[in-house]
Amino acid sequence: MSAQYPGNYGHPPQGYGMPPPVNKGNMPPNLPGQSGIIGPPGGKPAMFNPNQVQNGPPGPPGPQGDNRFGAARGAMPGQPPVGQFNGVSGAPPMRGPPPLGQMTPGAQPPNTQFSGMKISDQHGPPPPMGQNSQHGQNFPSNRNAPPPMGGPPTSTATFQGGMGPPRMGPPPTSMGPPPTSMGPPPTSMGHTPTNMGPPPTSMGHAPTNMGPPPTSMGHAPTNMGPHNMGPPTSMGQPLSSMGPPQNMAMPPTNMRPTQGMGHLPNMDPPQGMGPPPSRMGLPQSMGHPPSNTSAPPVGGPHQNFGMPPNSGASQFSGGPPPPSGFNLSPGPGGFPPPGHTHGPPPTSMGGMGTVPPSSQYNAYSGMPGQQQPHDQFGQAPYNNQFSSQRPAPQQQQPRKLDPDQMPSPIQVIEEDRRNRSDLFVTNAKGAVPPLVTTDYSVQDQGNCSPRFMRSTMYNIPCTSDILKTSHIPFSLTVTPFAKLKPQESEPPLVDFGELGPVRCKRCKAYINPFMQFIDGGRRFQCVFCGCSTDVPNEYFAHLDHTGRRVDCYNRAELCLGSYEMTATKDYCKNSVVPKEPAFIFMIDVSYNSVKSGLVNLICERLKNDILVNLPKEVDAEESEIRVGFATYGKELHFYNVKGSLAQPQMLVVSDLEDVFVPLLDGFLVKLSESSAVIDSLLAQIPQMFAESRETELVLGPVIQAGLDALKSAERSGKLFIFHTSLPIAEAPGKLKNRDDRKLLGTDKEKTLLSPQNNFYTKLGEECVAAGCCVEMFLFPNSYVDIATLGEICRITGGNMYKYSYFQADIDGDRFLEDLSRQVQHSKAFDVILRVRTSTGIRPVDFYGNFYMANTTDVEIAALDCDQAINVEIKHDDKLSEADGAYVQVAILFTSVSGKRRLRLHNLSFNCCSQMADLFRSCELDTLVNYFSKQAIRNMLNTNPKQVREYIMNEVSQILACYRKNCANPSSAGQLILPECMKLLPLYSNCIIKNDGIQGGSEISTDDRSYLTHLINSMSVESSSVFFYPRLLPLHNVDTETKELPSAIRCSTDRLQDDGVYLLENGLSMFLWIGHNVQPKWVQSVFGVNSAAQIDIDKCQLVTMDNPVSQRLAEIIKEIRMDRHRYLKLTIVRQRDKLEAWFNHFLVEDKGLNGSASYVDFLCHIHKEIRNILS
Repeated sequence: MSAQYPGNYGHPPQGYGMPPPVNKGNMPPNLPGQSGIIGPPGGKPAMFNPNQVQNGPPGPPGPQGDNRFGAARGAMPGQPPVGQFNGVSGAPPMRGPPPLGQMTPGAQPPNTQFSGMKISDQHGPPPPMGQNSQHGQNFPSNRNAPPPMGGPPTSTATFQGGMGPPRMGPPPTSMGPPPTSMGPPPTSMGHTPTNMGPPPTSMGHAPTNMGPPPTSMGHAPTNMGPHNMGPPTSMGQPLSSMGPPQNMAMPPTNMRPTQGMGHLPNMDPPQGMGPPPSRMGLPQSMGHPPSNTSAPPVGGPHQNFGMPPNSGASQFSGGPPPPSGFNLSPGPGGFPPPGHTHGPPPTSMGGMGTVPPSSQYNAYSGMPGQQQPHDQFGQAPYNNQFSSQRPAPQQQQPRKLDPDQMPSPIQVIEEDRRNRSDLFVTNAKGAVPPLVTTDYSVQDQGNCSPRFMRSTMYNIPCTSDILKTSHIPFSLTVTPFAKLKPQESEPPLVDFGELGPVRCKRCKAYINPFMQFIDGGRRFQCVFCGCSTDVPNEYFAHLDHTGRRVDCYNRAELCLGSYEMTATKDYCKNSVVPKEPAFIFMIDVSYNSVKSGLVNLICERLKNDILVNLPKEVDAEESEIRVGFATYGKELHFYNVKGSLAQPQMLVVSDLEDVFVPLLDGFLVKLSESSAVIDSLLAQIPQMFAESRETELVLGPVIQAGLDALKSAERSGKLFIFHTSLPIAEAPGKLKNRDDRKLLGTDKEKTLLSPQNNFYTKLGEECVAAGCCVEMFLFPNSYVDIATLGEICRITGGNMYKYSYFQADIDGDRFLEDLSRQVQHSKAFDVILRVRTSTGIRPVDFYGNFYMANTTDVEIAALDCDQAINVEIKHDDKLSEADGAYVQVAILFTSVSGKRRLRLHNLSFNCCSQMADLFRSCELDTLVNYFSKQAIRNMLNTNPKQVREYIMNEVSQILACYRKNCANPSSAGQLILPECMKLLPLYSNCIIKNDGIQGGSEISTDDRSYLTHLINSMSVESSSVFFYPRLLPLHNVDTETKELPSAIRCSTDRLQDDGVYLLENGLSMFLWIGHNVQPKWVQSVFGVNSAAQIDIDKCQLVTMDNPVSQRLAEIIKEIRMDRHRYLKLTIVRQRDKLEAWFNHFLVEDKGLNGSASYVDFLCHIHKEIRNILS
């Protein structure tokens, strides 16, 4: 249904508020925790933990002299020195080990640096199996053999050269065709002359005896070309006359040529350690490259030479993507490890005893004095690749970073779970909460639960200058009625009686735990505006010796962060106490609706499965909600279901220009009072419309009639509308079909994604004023213009559900489950929300689905427990570190029993004057939530390219600011990430790639509008898994435990042919089945003998009588319970047509629309950071 979605991200697992311990003078004081990719946060250099990488044996530790990962090191006898392979141009080939003292320019002392990612492929993959390389390389003949002499089993790719020349623009969004479409090289390249002599002996190995690439490498050229060499004189015709490849933008001409730097990549999905995914349409045998990117002819150029490489990086940047061995170099004296082995990075790198707490990914491992190449991370200049300094095309190797060495969301999530999955007590000002993915419980002791409100930062800069410099937005995500854990208490209700809520006389803030009582308790000083207010006599209490009221622990409003208050008549419209809310069910009875089985399904199940779940007060026996029923096609039918009638009565309204509800008494009734009549009505509706031939529908008058019914009854409430097609019948709100999918992804897309007229926008405003919320359930078989219809849901705060090509037998359960949850979780009606802040800051902007008639009040017709609103806050004065800052969110609403109430959430923040303190207290999931909603708004006002560039620029600026102000001085080639934001590049790329923000013509216009509507009201919990989905391996599931299996990273490289994986993002759920899966597993779960016999059209798994099947059913049920919508299960077999769509959700890989992979995006961001710093 929809796109990628990043998930959960990184925080320092402990010691959020404190700087990590200082490392022997290497880190300045006040440094925020910086994360070692695999090292623990918190500042202690740590031994590598073997459990923290996902596969591969630990390598033995090497000598302890040089702890700089990726610093140039000496070689062991019999191996070419690393200098020969590190891609640093301009240095003569080195035959001996480099002096250990020669570190990267500007480098820090040994163990403060985690320079593990350098992006030059210091050697390519191993030669084909069975062919040991020559000239002293001694690569093992088998890719899975242990590395020689204990070197770590990964290629020592190091973040070479800081990822690309500073002059390239952002990555294009459409990065060329997917892997299988890469054609042969441009004919102008020809083949490399066949009479070339062998390369000089200092080069890796002669190109001619190289055979096809190893099968584990995807399609890759095989020769291990030299890295550090001038152009060999014996290599025949130089390639400089070729010009850039044909589909590639021309790189800047002022780049220095790279001297034999790296290899032209041909990255499949960029993580590339495993075989190319057969799922991408490869030939039958799994290990082989796709047929049109077959192995290079011996001595000939690689076939993709001259086509844009398949990984985003090159297209980002015009050059080869980073090497996949984002692995760390071996210790001094260790061999350069063999090429890309299949295993993960070693957990204990030779020579690297400790890892500092910063995610510093080193680039430039060259010796002082060597020229650094310009084709750094992600952007090797193409002219250089074809320049005379490059020996021959067949020297190209895939250059990839090892994703295991890049910040991992799985590792961050697991670490937070280990350290913080107990009780979170809210008594500390500015305490950073656990991640939304952690199973924690909250004890409210003065600040509200993070389930209700999260902030992008918990330590606010004292001045706007620091905030502007950091580029981190100060934003809150508020989910006022969030669902709590069973062991947590709902906010208690406080009744002040006739007195009404106690408030500050100046700013009208409500009494809360932060107010200071003075003058013996007779007055309180407002924490928001500083004004003193007299305490009413009825509310007076004495103070104890600490200045607190003696009754403070007996009063929820004085000791809790969240509580409710009963509101007096002054808080009601026209000072009239409201009535109980009403739900009106309005059913489309057109031909499509009857034929798909929808009408029958609703009438059959509505009363017994849905209306029994009407919301009620905690202690109430029955719900006070009133219900009404209407049907429509080209005209409207209202039903009188008064309890005293023997049969329901139908009244027809055919004048659609001026709609009204023809009855008041008997239309909205209490379920318990009219149960029999409602049963009779629901039995008759399918019979009455069974022969319906109506294909033209109205919608505007339907909503107008529902609104009129609620207004006439003086009730707030909801309209549940079940609608199937574009409203084209002559009536108010008629729409025309304007679909043009080709416009998506272009500058003109905003014309399609904006409403075609303002009818539904104005109608939405009328609905909000009356407290009428529209919940829309769409069942389209074609375009219905969600961009226009969705306006009414957006403005009233309603939800939208879409079931394309609905069939009652397949989609019925999902629809009924969604409807049931929506009815049950309705919490608040006729809502007004206001945010108050302490002096020095103020709310300036709001994001979400709501209406604002002025600049302060957010009006929503109804709120449920899943909807969130974002508030952006800015400085209007200086803050003081001593006082801190405070926010109060007040929600005035009508409860499900018709009582007017206030719900209050209070949160306190620390203030800081040091950038380092700010970076130590950020919350990445909330930041991602904010960026996604901002992108939705920008998308409707600018073009897709500007939306992408804005996000990339903000990310680069945030990380550059950290680098400049908080990190130790170090070489420009290092990528240094703050601990709590080390996943920012990954998640921001997931936002950019998401179908809702970046979707092109591969998704429908309606789906695009539908996703933007969903993203706009997502809570942090929902957006976290939506942007980075959860991928769980199920083939070896433990049937004894109740724990979910550990998630793995979202990349094709993590999938095994004999595996089964469940992927979910809060909207969709996929079960991917490898073609070599164990027949026993298939038999246990599906009752057939092989994967080929599985019926993939089923969206329900039948639970069999065996432990594996039962455990699988439990896992799926548990995941569905955690999500706000019922997840439809789609079964995908490896190599089926559906697999491309499944792969679309593997967000660390390159996208369907050519969007960048994680590796490539990180390269690009590093390059942008360097541009900013230079």
